[in-house]
Amino acid sequence: MITIALPKGRIAKESLELFSKMFGEAFAFEDRKLILEQGGFRFLLVRSQDVLTYVHYQAADVGVVGLDVIEEYQLNDAIKLLNLHIGKCKVVIGSEVGKEIDYQKPQIKIATKMPTITYKHFSKKAIPIEIIKLYGSIELAPLVGLCDGIVDIVETGTTMQQNNLKVDEVIMESSAYLIANALSFYQKQKEILDLTKKCSALGLQ
Repeated sequence: MITIALPKGRIAKESLELFSKMFGEAFAFEDRKLILEQGGFRFLLVRSQDVLTYVHYQAADVGVVGLDVIEEYQLNDAIKLLNLHIGKCKVVIGSEVGKEIDYQKPQIKIATKMPTITYKHFSKKAIPIEIIKLYGSIELAPLVGLCDGIVDIVETGTTMQQNNLKVDEVIMESSAYLIANALSFYQKQKEILDLTKKCSALGLQ
């Protein structure tokens, strides 16, 4: 049996839809349950940021996780197998409509829940920043003067627009990847490669 960690929300739903297409049967978690065992797989429903942790400690053999999470939390000891092309989104710099970020200031304040990606991006441009770490409602920060701009994930951009924010720059585009624990890949190589091939057969690259 292969244990697969899925991030709660849209990516979990789209991942199970892929499995339904691959195996010709419906895969779905029962209401409020966090474990689904079906067809030789055990699916675990976890927070997006925790997928890498479950895979790192081999509590899951395989995980599905966004490239943004991989970049933010550093995928050091897991194997990136395949881009599933689901859960597509962008990591962007945003600011209040009508107020441009003043990059001539000695230091600008950027609010984000992704400090690693943010620091790397601005470091490459040699722009000094102070990172303000937030865990939610990032769009509120520039509106109340907490920061000059934000770095956040957008899917459609609607939430930013509704909060009078605009996208200034796209830092990266993200989609969900299939990853594997290195030891699990060694121990269950045939099963994991078979799964990867089945995903590829759906037209994923």
